[in-house]
Amino acid sequence: MRIRSLIFTAGILLCIPLASVGQSRDAGDTPEMPKLLPLRDQMTVREGWLMRRLGSNLLPMMKRHGIEMWIVVNEEFKSDPVTPYITPPIPIVGRRDLFIFIDRGERIERIAMVRYDEEQLRDHYRFVMPARDKFGEELRKIVEERNPRTIALNIGGTRGQQAGLSYDAYKFLADSLGAENEKKFVSAANLLTEFFDTRVPGEREHYANAVLATDVITRRALSSEVIKPGKTTVGEVRWWMLQQVNDLGLTVWFQPDLRIQRQQETTGLTGQFLSTAKEADVIQPGDLVHVDFGLDYMGLSTDWQKHAYVLKPGETDAPAGLKAALRNTNLLQDTLFAIARAGMTGTEVYEKTMAEMKLKGVDAMIYSHPIGAHGHGLGPSIDFRGNIGGGANKILPGSFMSIELNTSTLVPEWKNQKVTIMAEDDAVMTDKGYEFIRPRQTEFYLIR
Repeated sequence: MRIRSLIFTAGILLCIPLASVGQSRDAGDTPEMPKLLPLRDQMTVREGWLMRRLGSNLLPMMKRHGIEMWIVVNEEFKSDPVTPYITPPIPIVGRRDLFIFIDRGERIERIAMVRYDEEQLRDHYRFVMPARDKFGEELRKIVEERNPRTIALNIGGTRGQQAGLSYDAYKFLADSLGAENEKKFVSAANLLTEFFDTRVPGEREHYANAVLATDVITRRALSSEVIKPGKTTVGEVRWWMLQQVNDLGLTVWFQPDLRIQRQQETTGLTGQFLSTAKEADVIQPGDLVHVDFGLDYMGLSTDWQKHAYVLKPGETDAPAGLKAALRNTNLLQDTLFAIARAGMTGTEVYEKTMAEMKLKGVDAMIYSHPIGAHGHGLGPSIDFRGNIGGGANKILPGSFMSIELNTSTLVPEWKNQKVTIMAEDDAVMTDKGYEFIRPRQTEFYLIR
């Protein structure tokens, strides 16, 4: 008996068939692609999110981090990673544009120092448009009139999103504002961590569509529609996926990666992870094929890892040992979800989950990371490498996390060869703990 799941997306109630428990799936279970918003409608929705971020959200964040003024500098051909999330989603192409945020007690004063007028940008900022040779002079006037105790700049963080200020832009600010004001410069890194890890109302609905689109492309890629065993190469699958994203008018934030595990063949390691397959590798019957894939939609990134098994002649399902290996990874997911709650640190969740897996005798590895505005987002990480996301490392209510992990299991049918089942699913932190945006994989996709 098949179970059916109802998903509300883009105003449409989709009835999505799910495979029966224990039965591997094929391409016939692939849901329909969600209806994505046209560009103008995306702009309208994202400007609503921007109003919230720059309105009620930003002021208390600045106060919590002791920041009285925050200056973001955007340069032509070197955009700050922050810029798309403090402006409408339009190109910002001035030689050097400044976005200034000032704590005025009960409100935020927002100033855009730009060379070119832009109607949508005016909806969010008061414009100051000095002549090119007067930019520094006008900036100093603004700063000295407000006389902030701290001036935050996008420097000093451990991640690219926190370090968008170039050397030349820093020098421009220091020269323009003078030595006394330069002493007030502080890092905006912790502010940016909270800013990017905080979701706003309405994002989850559209993020669900982004994840569903990721799911649909992945399932189709890991099916007989795309893969012809003995003929199709890894590169052909990768480029097929990239073409699907392009056809939707979307982009990816990394190229799709494929990994292949085969009986009696050792998959190499890159660092502590299984190496990706070469583009010329041909997918064969008996292969366990893994895909790592993510896309960008409406300023939100997804990250997704799934497996397919290529049936050998005479097979109707994956070997029982491989299915047991997948169940171990599902057990790891269940254990993490039972432990993680808002307010915990990523390190606490990691240590408690790994302790449980050790008691259960499962060889596990966890490297989950925040996601949302960026694929590898800022915020707490649940990761064997420690708090790589920077900041206070506390899980925020409503935040998105890419639950990325694996287990390794000896498979009897493969002469006790160790097989690693890697999973990655985007999730949201709710009052009851993490909740998957889309149903996780509990059966292998089958390629016939």
